[in-house]
Amino acid sequence: MSAAEISRLAGVGRAAVSNWRRRHDDFPAPAGGSDASPLFDLAEVEDWLRKQGKLGETSQRDWLWPHFEAVGERDRMGRAIAAVGATCLSRSRKTGTPAPDLPDVPADPADAALVARAVQIAEAAGAYETYEFLRSRWLDTHVRQISATPPPLADLMVALALPAPGRGAAEHLTVLDPACGIGSLLSAALRRQPAAATPSTLLGQEIDPTLAVLAAVRLAFESRDAAPRIHTGDTLLHDAYPDTRADAVICNPPFNERNWGHDDLAWDDSRWQYGTPPRTESELAWILHAVARLRPGGTAVLLMPPAVASRRAGRRIRSNLLKNGALRAVVALPPGAAPPHGVALHLWILRAPEAGTPADALLLVDAASASAQNPADTKSGIDWPAVHQAALQSWRDFERQGAAVEDRPGLCRAVRIMDLLDDEVDLTPARYIPQGTSAALGTDLAERWDDLATALRQIDELSPLLRDLGAAPHREPAAERPTVAIGDLLRSGHLTLHSGSSSHQTVTRDGEAPPDAAVVLTSTDMFSGGHPSGWIPTAELDLTWTLTRPGDVIVATAPHSATAQVAGDTPAVIGPQVHLLRPDPEALDPWFLAGCLRSSANARQAGTHASTTSRIDIRRVQVPRLPLTEQQRYAETFRRLDAFEHSLTRAADTGEQLLRSLFDVLASGAVTPE
Repeated sequence: MSAAEISRLAGVGRAAVSNWRRRHDDFPAPAGGSDASPLFDLAEVEDWLRKQGKLGETSQRDWLWPHFEAVGERDRMGRAIAAVGATCLSRSRKTGTPAPDLPDVPADPADAALVARAVQIAEAAGAYETYEFLRSRWLDTHVRQISATPPPLADLMVALALPAPGRGAAEHLTVLDPACGIGSLLSAALRRQPAAATPSTLLGQEIDPTLAVLAAVRLAFESRDAAPRIHTGDTLLHDAYPDTRADAVICNPPFNERNWGHDDLAWDDSRWQYGTPPRTESELAWILHAVARLRPGGTAVLLMPPAVASRRAGRRIRSNLLKNGALRAVVALPPGAAPPHGVALHLWILRAPEAGTPADALLLVDAASASAQNPADTKSGIDWPAVHQAALQSWRDFERQGAAVEDRPGLCRAVRIMDLLDDEVDLTPARYIPQGTSAALGTDLAERWDDLATALRQIDELSPLLRDLGAAPHREPAAERPTVAIGDLLRSGHLTLHSGSSSHQTVTRDGEAPPDAAVVLTSTDMFSGGHPSGWIPTAELDLTWTLTRPGDVIVATAPHSATAQVAGDTPAVIGPQVHLLRPDPEALDPWFLAGCLRSSANARQAGTHASTTSRIDIRRVQVPRLPLTEQQRYAETFRRLDAFEHSLTRAADTGEQLLRSLFDVLASGAVTPE
């Protein structure tokens, strides 16, 4: 293991590991690597840390991960993690309850001791929590090799595929994912299932045996009753569910596959009822497979690259899907919605046609425009709540009204099928959705002008209160004012320090938090304005996570800079590189402390300066030594500065949006200059 991995294991910084190597003669010698990047034997390091008493604050799960990471090979490591979960499931199974049907993908016998050790820890620390921790760390380690559907996109796909509340949502449903990967979409289907509903039958198939068994174990933990069935195999060549007629098919299939089985499948395969997919159109093969596995009236939602909507080789199949009423909608997503992140992917919504219900229109939705109105709303750069609302509302309206649904300029339009059946059959939404009308653009502009006026008015109100700060005489030169370091305040007990971690990421949802949830704050959130990037249901909070209380000071550090804010009433879970300072209210005012932490002088003086990238050491930050009553005077001004900053940010963001709208309205010809 590397020095960085040792620091994570011990819960300290890299500098501490370097100090141990210099100061302790008995610290393990490097077992490999190079002089610049030495590697150490895990067992020797663990033994040394235990003797030194430096493993006490490390959670058992954190301690466990380096042992799995040392296994090395991706599939072997994944099988060992799956074996941990499967063993825990078997031991916790109630008498008379059937065992979950898991793919036969056993762990390597050489890892039996590690699996047994992990099971022992899991039974004490929480079986599902430990399995999810190991699975998510494994996924993070191999993120370039495995493409997972992000949770907000999975939730959207499931919401589009399953009946809306009040339309059969409580009935038993069969849901199929023919390329289930790590089980993200089926997991989202489980989350959406109402508590009072008859448990749905969830079916999956995955060509990668390791992913299949990891998905099966995950879903067995998450399901309330019978575990979903996951089969291993190539769906297009060896379908595990040839006789299934599902209520919903949800799928994020592989893109741009050349060896998908074109030469091995018969031209008259029963799935090719709308045409035989060309060799270069593997995505259309998945679409036809999905439609063939639906019951009449069932819905399929598949993630597609945008080229599928317009490639010349696929125009015949696109035409037949339209003519027969199988393709019902194409939704354009913002770039970054899922890997590959540089491409604006599409969602295709299909229905298995029912007799007597001909379709005469295709719904086209540009959900990317909904996100573009607030592009920095979340850590992904996507305003997922806006995307969900735009796509779901458009689809539900289209389900009820069909071709009569009202066009929404810039967002959606129902296009008559006969208008699409030209030589290209191009189904790209942006080609057909009109931009805003003069009236709509005028309303949009009026709202933005009002928002800008509000922000400017707040700036105008605060400016007189702050303008004289620079002109006020100093009572005492700043250099002579007595100060105290954060580290000293920690040692004296006037402050306590807590640090965030990434352990909450597997249950974090993107978007605006509901009233009964805790928000999530990352370092990126802190430096981009302090707006939370996600949220976690209160019921899923882990007591080991760092959670804010009102009056806590939240601090994020980066090279050459630091930022701080005072926690409000809504509890927040803090992420990596974010710290929480909890002041003694009888000694320190939180607003005074937060204001001092944001000083640029502190950023310079408290930097590590150990390399060209100087990172702030929060313990070195200096705070003026003042009585509480004097701190409170400063705190009131720091509050005003914080409000002033938010008003300036709001004015800048609103001004940028207003400029964009003004350019759009002029370029579109909706208005003419005076």
